[in-house]
Amino acid sequence: MSHALLARAEAAAFRGLMALPRPVMRLLAGRPVVVDGQTLDVETQWLLRIRALLREPEAEALPFPEARALIDRQTRISGGRQPIGEVRDLDVPGGDGPVPARLYVPRDVPAAPATTPLLVFFHGGGFMYGGLDSHDATCRLLAERAGVRVLAVDYRLAPEHVYPAAVDDAWASYQWAAEHADRFGADPQRIGVAGDSAGGCLAAVVARRAAEAGVPCAAQLLVYPITNAADPSESRALFADGYYLTERFIDLADRTYVADGDRRDPEVSVAFTEKVPDGLAPAVVVTAGFDPLRDEGEEYARMLADAGVEVTLRRYGGFVHGFFCVVGAGRSQRAAVAEIAALVRQALG
Repeated sequence: MSHALLARAEAAAFRGLMALPRPVMRLLAGRPVVVDGQTLDVETQWLLRIRALLREPEAEALPFPEARALIDRQTRISGGRQPIGEVRDLDVPGGDGPVPARLYVPRDVPAAPATTPLLVFFHGGGFMYGGLDSHDATCRLLAERAGVRVLAVDYRLAPEHVYPAAVDDAWASYQWAAEHADRFGADPQRIGVAGDSAGGCLAAVVARRAAEAGVPCAAQLLVYPITNAADPSESRALFADGYYLTERFIDLADRTYVADGDRRDPEVSVAFTEKVPDGLAPAVVVTAGFDPLRDEGEEYARMLADAGVEVTLRRYGGFVHGFFCVVGAGRSQRAAVAEIAALVRQALG
């Protein structure tokens, strides 16, 4: 069987397993899991059970090239094929030369394109993994459901490029996008920034820099963001193993990305921002209940709110880290991403 046929077969099998009736899922997944007053979503529990049965290695146990290929394959299977009006690959300025990017244009865009918002998106993956392909399905669904153009940026990864390479690429690409929004048919005053996990950290840094520099930024979407690489939280201890993102992965990401740097640097850990700048964009902060990063994301949301920033905090209590990429199978996680897209639509007007 060819590689393409095998990939399609794997995706079809995954969709079939995730389409089982919920009572059947419950029977196969096992007894409900309750931690910290939260019940693990049955689809999520079944997904974790499937992963355990497949006995695939954890990314953090593999060499970087193999781990990156594994994560891209897993996200392609879980993301499926999402319809979109137009997809265009391009290069945008990074901190040390051009970096790849991908523009997503939804099918239902206004007749006057300059009225469409633009969302600059940075993918997750612990600053080590992920790229345009790993989050392709999510960006497609986000663009379609939010009614915005999405520009995904493929920033440089560690260990080849340690901090601050990712921050430099994120900021340079966002500045360029803000200055050239009309080139994408977008309204330069309705540009926002978004990211999940490591990308959520980058989005938070970019939003803060934009406020300090007077660069337009109308909204920031932070999906289970990394905000504190220095102080382990209670949720890191509660969900250190068995819920997709592990403490071993987090430790590897910190060692690899920060290297010998300061984990309390506010551009590594935005929780250590000394002063929230005036004019910081309204924030939509999304967390997952069974996620080691849950508490630090919610603490950052509270910090912003205490500083007078408009914040919408949404916790999906039954989900694990990574649910943002499960849009091609099942019902509950895709529905959650559609809800997040609706919040983006509202935030960007």
